[in-house]
Amino acid sequence: MTTIAWIERPPLTERPDAQTWHRNTGVAIAGLGLVIVAVAVAVNFTTAPAVGGGSDTAGTLAGTFAASTFGLGVTKIGIAIILIGIVLSLWRRVNAVGVALPALRAGTTTGGPRPATGEVDTPYGPASATTRPPEPLSIHRMAELLWLPVLAMGAMALTVGLLLGLWTSSLAGGSEAFRVASAWSQGTLFLGEGLLLSGISFLLGTVLSSLRRGGAEVQESLGVSVQTLKMPATATAFIALMAIGMMAAIVQFVLYGVAATAAGDPAAYAVWVSWLGPFREVALGVLLAGIVLALASIARALGFQFHRLRQLAV
Repeated sequence: MTTIAWIERPPLTERPDAQTWHRNTGVAIAGLGLVIVAVAVAVNFTTAPAVGGGSDTAGTLAGTFAASTFGLGVTKIGIAIILIGIVLSLWRRVNAVGVALPALRAGTTTGGPRPATGEVDTPYGPASATTRPPEPLSIHRMAELLWLPVLAMGAMALTVGLLLGLWTSSLAGGSEAFRVASAWSQGTLFLGEGLLLSGISFLLGTVLSSLRRGGAEVQESLGVSVQTLKMPATATAFIALMAIGMMAAIVQFVLYGVAATAAGDPAAYAVWVSWLGPFREVALGVLLAGIVLALASIARALGFQFHRLRQLAV
């Protein structure tokens, strides 16, 4: 049994179809997040008729905004837990293939001399053939080490943002204290959302790392050259978008802090929050775009590995 950063690799004796707690727990947590969002929406519906009618609804809306944003973050935590289960499931299948494939090939020959090392063209893009598994890429090492700390920081920031939002709801709408608390609440909530998406991105990087390493181990166990798909353009773009999105999430938090210092001037404060709202959404959108590219890279890696397994199984 070996440890892959924060994820412990299953032993060879574990069944490849073994069920873990990750899937059901992740679904349950995502469902909890949906319930929180639904409750916040219901409260908003009941509050909406009183808006502009002389009653102070700003506090209620600030609280439901914090709750709904927190609920979205809870669903992301559910996604992350399911991804952890996927990584473990992937390694169980690597173990199973590593045991079964040599037995399938027993008594057969490779049909020729051992393939030469160097560059290889495949239906899924260029690959490199080596005699040994390649060293992990620096981005893969980073992903395996950072996914848990980043997810933990995101969950903490989201919780602090929720508490700030609930505190904001207890203040008089339109007051300077309300504006200060609202700015810090929004900035902290979306910092948490950005960190959670970044943690999910790092987990997807861990999936890519596991696919690369596991495929290389299976090939090495057969005594053939190890073909490794070169990093596709989608993976490179994914890394860039993840970095930009995470930095933008941090920047919006800092700028909301600046907006809080302008809370004494309602007009200046209104200018700050009017453009910070779209900016924080852009940060999350960039992170989500990177996640889409990461999934596309995983699909390419899986296709390449199936292609390689077919080559080795005959």
